[in-house]
Amino acid sequence: MARAPLLQLSSLSLTFGGNPLFDGIDMTVQEGDRLALVGRNGSGKSTLMKLMAGFVEADKGARHVPPGITVGYMEQEPEMTGFETLGDYAASRLDVGEEWRLSVAAEGLGFKPETPIASASGGERRRAALAKLVAEAPELMLLDEPTNHLDIAAIEWLENFLNDTRAAYVLISHDRAFLNRLTKATLWLDRGQIRRRELGFFGFEEWREETWAEEDAARHKLDRKIKAEAKWAVEGISARRKRNQGRVRALAELREERSSQIRRKGTAAMEFDQAPISGKKVIEATGIAKAFGDKVILKDFDLKVLRGDRVAFVGPNGVGKTTLLRMLTGEIAPDAGTVSLGTQLEIAVFDQARARLDPEESLWTNLTNDPLMAVSGNSDQVMVRGFARHVVGYLKDFLFDEAQARAPVKSLSGGERARLLLAKLMARPSNLLIMDEPTNDLDVETLDLLQDILGDYDGTVLLVSHDRDFIDRVATTTVALEGQGRVMAYPGGWSDYVSQRGPREAEARREAAKAAAAPEPVREKKADGLTFTERKRLETLPGVIEKLEAEIAKLNDLLADPQLFTREPVKFKKGTDMLAERQAALAAAEAEWLALEEKA
Repeated sequence: MARAPLLQLSSLSLTFGGNPLFDGIDMTVQEGDRLALVGRNGSGKSTLMKLMAGFVEADKGARHVPPGITVGYMEQEPEMTGFETLGDYAASRLDVGEEWRLSVAAEGLGFKPETPIASASGGERRRAALAKLVAEAPELMLLDEPTNHLDIAAIEWLENFLNDTRAAYVLISHDRAFLNRLTKATLWLDRGQIRRRELGFFGFEEWREETWAEEDAARHKLDRKIKAEAKWAVEGISARRKRNQGRVRALAELREERSSQIRRKGTAAMEFDQAPISGKKVIEATGIAKAFGDKVILKDFDLKVLRGDRVAFVGPNGVGKTTLLRMLTGEIAPDAGTVSLGTQLEIAVFDQARARLDPEESLWTNLTNDPLMAVSGNSDQVMVRGFARHVVGYLKDFLFDEAQARAPVKSLSGGERARLLLAKLMARPSNLLIMDEPTNDLDVETLDLLQDILGDYDGTVLLVSHDRDFIDRVATTTVALEGQGRVMAYPGGWSDYVSQRGPREAEARREAAKAAAAPEPVREKKADGLTFTERKRLETLPGVIEKLEAEIAKLNDLLADPQLFTREPVKFKKGTDMLAERQAALAAAEAEWLALEEKA
């Protein structure tokens, strides 16, 4: 007997500001579902998730959750009134004896339960909300951008948790690597409708383009039919007026159908304004060091950045990535060593906190009040790449409509705020971009475009990001801040860093062992050096490896068919892509198992 869905939405409609956001949505979430919810910024993904959670009520339609099923939702801005610490909030719904689950989540996600709510940052609050959801262990988890404000170690912990959980979940995320690993089906929210594909996020772009190509073909066919019927109406209606009134009505219906079709939004017209070329040397840091009290950020670090380099800075939250960026650009001085900047530098900054946007003011005012964009004596225009542009016209380049231009910035989604900040950044000339977490909240299409633009940018880019796929696509050098003042530069992106890190760490351990060698070596067996989470992971990894090996064997059997490529080219491509993904996951799992075994 088939089980009832964990969640069912039937004929759901919702209107905001006179415009329908959703129109007759039907969808179900079944036991074991692992769903990616994708769509453009502003398409309503977060609102749909709140409808699924029961936090927002629809204008029409029904939401059904069977008795005894709990649905957990990770709030973007959790309400913590009445709680003293993050731990009090996160444990508020746990039964006695379940606190251990919160301890595991807190350790994995990197937040301190004892932190007072009054002094907690937005990122700490988000991590506490995520830990709360994980610890409560609902049958269905709804996660809206869960990787924002997580460092890569915490993202990998969350990936492992979600990979092993028996709960169903729906994910909104911009992180391709995260979605590719975890999802088995895709929900695509597009112009108020939901489409479902029984494959994970991997291959979503191909599916989207195929769907749009089919739409364009159908629209073209409809246009031709309307044109032919309109010609007949002009030439033949007078001779056959009575018996052809039905055909005239059919023509009116065709025109109504065509006018009711919602056009897709185009691509944002994003482009950086290129300043005069900088000198070949952009930044040279020699022997720099920085500490705040007992906390050492870095010591004796050298780095040379040349024109055209793309340097990514990675490491745990709070390790000092932004501090290092500020030192390299001369904003703060190192405690020791020197930093010299090259000639003719014009710097543009994309800041993590979006502090350069006034949330209470409108989009219009945020642009026209910017001293670098203002046009003297004209409050309707902004200066963009040396030319005056009307505010609304420029905002439309970044996919904002005229109604949004007068709305306050605080009404925008996180991704829309990021697009607005990019609009400000791209209006001014630069040859050195400082980008601190630019990928947070951006939709996949905007991320693709940003990657292409950075690839074509003639200047230099310094980037802080926890998005592994984005780093792989953009960075030419990865600088890893590994804690306790240890900073290392690696050629290439994130994957290159991971592959090089193991041998370097092994060499460092050997050198440390030599330095600390005693005349009489201690022969007692060392205690297990693993944390609780690491021990659990070590226990589960053999099963993960076995599963991946079985999937790889099946894919190899599929691709062994010599006729597959000519008979089913799409299936062949999907098979080869999946094989490469599984092989990469197997290599990562084996490396993780070896590292944990060695640590144990």
